[in-house]
Amino acid sequence: MAKVKYQFNPETLSYTKIENSFSRRFYQALLPQFSVSIILGILFFIAASFTIDSPLERVLKEENETLTLKYEMLNRRLSGTSLRLESLEKRDDNVYRQIFQAAPIPLSIRKAGFGGSDRYKKFEGYKHSSLIIETEKKLDVISKRLVVQSKSYDDIIKLVKHKEKMLASLPAIQPIANKDLTRFGSPFGYRMHPILGYMKLHAGVDLSAPTGTKIYAAGDGYVTKADAASRGYGNHVRINHGYGYATVYGHLSKILIKPGQKVKRGDVIGLVGSTGLSTSPHLHYEVRINNKPVNPVNFYYNDLTDSEYEQMIEMSSKSNTHVFE
Repeated sequence: MAKVKYQFNPETLSYTKIENSFSRRFYQALLPQFSVSIILGILFFIAASFTIDSPLERVLKEENETLTLKYEMLNRRLSGTSLRLESLEKRDDNVYRQIFQAAPIPLSIRKAGFGGSDRYKKFEGYKHSSLIIETEKKLDVISKRLVVQSKSYDDIIKLVKHKEKMLASLPAIQPIANKDLTRFGSPFGYRMHPILGYMKLHAGVDLSAPTGTKIYAAGDGYVTKADAASRGYGNHVRINHGYGYATVYGHLSKILIKPGQKVKRGDVIGLVGSTGLSTSPHLHYEVRINNKPVNPVNFYYNDLTDSEYEQMIEMSSKSNTHVFE
């Protein structure tokens, strides 16, 4: 039961009884609870606005995540494309341009970007600006490299048209057929000589095959030497192909041509053996440009597809056994 309340009246110096109406009692009872509910509702709304996404926000967030994923996938594909393009560039510089005695394209030109940061300023200010800018830069560099490579191939085509005779003379095939090869021995480059026991330039490649396997001239030319005068090479043949090119074939068991004789690419010039400084049957094969040894594996383009060429490069680079001469 509600307590009776009185109010002091200073004029009459007496207390008067306070009459509470129903509406007054109703507001007095519910207003505090209602106010608390309103305050809690406002606080909940504010908290929800920061933690719970609206339908539109959810859609935008999903679209943003999808775009980010697509950019990341595009970046990975661009990286793969860049590696494949780099392989083409290396082959262009180290094979095609070397064959035609053209200077390699400088790396500064091949991988030159686009100057100025203003080019990418329009991509700044976004949540994933760094990812977008990185992708755009990769696209720009690859596009520029493709233009340079395309122009390089145009130059090579011009060289081909003016050097058809030269093409026939180039040492462009393997001197031993693929079906007869049993393994790669020492690759081109410096190595510890297996017999002499000191570091020495291995000026060619060793191609292992059974004794008596046919050896083919790698290009048109004429024989400048066909004898056993060298203790190191044993029975060997040298062919001048013109245009500064020459090839050497060492450790033959039998020589089938004579000095001064003209040969065509694919002619049989001798048989595999193990004469001279040799530990087992194989062919030591060299390619020289202006009497300077170069890696012969760069000249097998007439024999091999792109995939076979890459596989052969990998095999020859790992064949560091040095079991031959």
